[in-house]
This record gives sequence, structure tokens and C-alpha cells, in this order.
Amino acid sequence: MSALRPASRILAARTLRPAALSPLSAAPRVGMAARGFSSRSRQQHQHQQRQMPATAKAAVGPGALGALALGALAGWYLFSSGDSGSDGDSWRAVDFHRVYADIAGLLEDDDYDDGSYGPVFVRLAWHASGTFDRKTRTGGSDGATIRFAAEAGHGANAGLDVARARLEPLKRKYPGLSYGDLYTLAGVVAVQELGGPTVRWRPGRSDSKTAAHCTPDGRLPDAAQGAGHVRDIFYRMGFGDQEIAALIGAHALGRCHPTRSGFDGPWNASPTAFTNFFYTELLDDKWVPKKWDGPFQYVDKQSGAFMMLPADMALKTDPVFRRHVERYAADQDAFFADFARAFAKLLELGVSFPADAPVYEFKTPE
Repeated sequence: MSALRPASRILAARTLRPAALSPLSAAPRVGMAARGFSSRSRQQHQHQQRQMPATAKAAVGPGALGALALGALAGWYLFSSGDSGSDGDSWRAVDFHRVYADIAGLLEDDDYDDGSYGPVFVRLAWHASGTFDRKTRTGGSDGATIRFAAEAGHGANAGLDVARARLEPLKRKYPGLSYGDLYTLAGVVAVQELGGPTVRWRPGRSDSKTAAHCTPDGRLPDAAQGAGHVRDIFYRMGFGDQEIAALIGAHALGRCHPTRSGFDGPWNASPTAFTNFFYTELLDDKWVPKKWDGPFQYVDKQSGAFMMLPADMALKTDPVFRRHVERYAADQDAFFADFARAFAKLLELGVSFPADAPVYEFKTPE
């Protein structure tokens, strides 16, 4: 299993030109991932389960609320008004190796959630991109419309103001960096620095100057729904069943918050490590309905400390999805390779990149 990578480690990166490599043409090599569970990784996971209290941590500790409130208030005008953002050519003056390192430096914070902004950065990148509609060619990360109140206020985006406020200083540090590139690169950084696969990424997104291109509410998945809804949402973007199963594996990261989604709890005992634990827990644990006043969700019968959403359970009960779940539970390398391809595809939906936009593979030292 991949060890958790500290965000402070020195970054080594290489740039691939478009002529040499398409960002989606082949799976990246993921040498650090063990195939399935080694005895050591299983023991480590069991130890983490024993160490984790049965009650979930609060969404944001009291000490962090003051600082985050200042950032959110300072950013409200930016996110609700028509800021100009950056155009499609300004990326040429940006050193993305430095941007990657700076984002990595923002990940760790003992006063936030489980000690890392990584999971919420992945969610921000996902929600900024997952609004794409292949029929109307609207939505996606180009334009970064998620920063405007008209879209930021969608129920599925609750809590993402925290991630945008955390990243805002980098937009000011690198004026040529578009919000679309910043938000998607933050997701790549988080996946890699939390032990996941190398995800190919390229710059060139432009920023909408007004909220006119914000997408309507309802384009992101509803966690309370089943397999039919999940397919409807992902098929609209152009994904197939295998890609859907791979992308949902990102639920290995983070937790749900009653103040955001309404649901509560982490999916597993390692919410700041990118692993295949979502699949192993989904298959190996017995899940029962949670008895509480909140929305319907499942908890593990043994401890009640971990949860699954109705949409997660659809991957276990649907025979086509389950086939992919079983494969990823048994083979973490396979999951990493498929996730890297699907996530890179997600981040590029609806984007018309300049012909000379380089493809980056940012390498974090072992």
C-alpha cells in the first residue's frame, strides 16, 4: 500500500509535450501501489481502525472557524461578483512546478477536519468539472463557474467555499493562473500527495468573466439515489460503467459533514490516504441502516464509525458495477491506473486546450 506522502517533500516534476504523449492515452506507471492488501497494509488499516474513535470529528474545529470565516468573508465578493479571472493564454507565464509545490504546502493543517485539505481539494476539482453535458457542450472546468454564487450555492457544492478560500492566495500569487487550472490542479496534487497515482494534467482553461455560463442545479450526483441515477449523471458526461466505478473510488478520501451534505462520517479509517479501501470496506464489512434523525445512510455494523451512501451501495448491489468493485478491491494497481485515466478525463471535459499546451506528470519522490 502507498504510504502517506507529506506535503512538505520536495517536488520533482517533468513536462511532456503533446506530440509525445496524450494525457489520456495510457495509464501512468504506479510502482508504489501494492497489489490488493499485503499483510502489512491490512495490519496497518486494522490498527488505524482501532485508533479511530467511534464518533466522527467535527467538520471544522473551533480554532479553525475564525480563520476560515475571515477567508470566506473576504472571498464572498470575489465568488459572487463578476471577477475577470484569467484568459486562455495567460498560463504561458506560469511555472506550474512551483504552483504544484505551493498547493502541496497548503494540504496539511491539524486544525482542519482529519488534518488535510486534500479530500476537499479533490471534491472541488470534481465538482468544478462534473457539470459537463456532452450533448449541449456546456459545463465543465473551463470557465471555473463554480466560483460564482449562482453555482457555488448549489446544494452539492456546500462547503467548497473552504477549499476556494484556501487556494485564493495562490491565484493572487500567480495572476496568470486561471481559476479553472488552479482548482483542477489542486485535485491532482491532492490525489498524488495523499499516496494516489500520477494523474496527467495540462493547463489552458480560461475563466468566465460573469456568472452567465453557470450551469443549472442538478448536474452533480445525488448521493441518496441508486444505480440508475448514478448512470444518468455519468453517462451525460460521457463515462462508462468501469470509469464510474473507478471515479467513485475517490470516496476512500475524506468524510461527509451534516452541515454540508447532511450525511455524516468517513468511509474508512484512513480518510487522508488514497487507497483502494473504499472497495475493500464496501465488500468486506456488513452495512446496516444508520439509526438517526439525518438522511438515510449506512454504517458498518461492527463499530458504527464508518459510513456508506445509498449511491455507494449501488456499486455493491448492481452486478455490472460490482464486477469492477471486486477487481479494484483485489488489485490496487488496477484501480490506480483506471482512476488516473478517468480523473484526467473528468478534469478536461468541455475544455478546448491550446494546441501547444504541455502535458504534465508531476512526480513526488518516494
